[in-house]
Amino acid sequence: MDGREHYAFILLSALLPLVAVVGAAVLLWNKVVGPADVIAFGIMYVIAGLGVSTGYHRLLAHRAFKTTRPLRIFFAAAGAMAGQGPPVIWVAHHRRHHRVADKPGDPHSPYLDDEPGIRGALKGLWHAHMGWLFDRTLSSDPMRYCPDVLRDKDMRFISRNFLWFVLGGVALPALIGLALTGTWQGAATAALWGGLVRFFFANHITYAVNSIGHYFGRRRFATPDESRNVGWLALFSFGEAWHNNHHAFPRSASHGMRWYELDISASVIWTLEKLGLAHDVIRIDRERQDTKAVAWERIGGGRHARSMPAKPLAELRSATVGIVDVE
Repeated sequence: MDGREHYAFILLSALLPLVAVVGAAVLLWNKVVGPADVIAFGIMYVIAGLGVSTGYHRLLAHRAFKTTRPLRIFFAAAGAMAGQGPPVIWVAHHRRHHRVADKPGDPHSPYLDDEPGIRGALKGLWHAHMGWLFDRTLSSDPMRYCPDVLRDKDMRFISRNFLWFVLGGVALPALIGLALTGTWQGAATAALWGGLVRFFFANHITYAVNSIGHYFGRRRFATPDESRNVGWLALFSFGEAWHNNHHAFPRSASHGMRWYELDISASVIWTLEKLGLAHDVIRIDRERQDTKAVAWERIGGGRHARSMPAKPLAELRSATVGIVDVE
């Protein structure tokens, strides 16, 4: 997509699901909702959610584990169905975000202008949540940030055909509805709930990790940014909301670092590993967590803390990692 097509897609993907939610509310009020719609919504929410969390984020952006080619394609395709952008672009933006989190150059920090007061806070939260998507000048060069993904012919194919995968994310729940009800009305309402309504809720959960996850919540680690753990958001985001944990150890396959921190994506990766379908899973033991926590406390964290950003992958002599931990 060129700049104009990208802007048109962002605008349409922001407005159309919102209209669909209003329409779905009317149908719900008039009881024109059945079990097939709920099933389609649930199935598609899980597929798209794992596609972004397990696929785009942990597998592609941070290479927290490795898997088979069919599963790599499945997770990337599922992420594309979520409608948050082609895998090549998504990964490039995300790696750039980690490199300069909450500092100049971060694509979606809520501290964009550092304007004081409630007005400044709301302006920053909107920018981090969705506003940054409408920035026509924003560009994170995939050749610089994710040459590994760009070299992958499967990821290039999914990126080139991204819009077809988004449409597939609407057609698939329609097929589920048709199979369960045997009617075209059932297909239409399932497409509404499992396609557009799911699109709205699932993506705003991801956007909330970018906005709320850098503004409200608890900080276990004094990282050189404003990332926070937001427990109530963890279930709906498949574990992504343990955001401070993630910024402390970006390559960790698990973002929930205590037994009580629910992390569905980490459980999926663990299951795949036990089945022999995932390997080289990166885990951070408690001793290393505690050691780094003490070191960061000594230095002092937050967005004003000094940090040494890791070089983009294309600038590393040995391209063995995409995102490295700050030591």
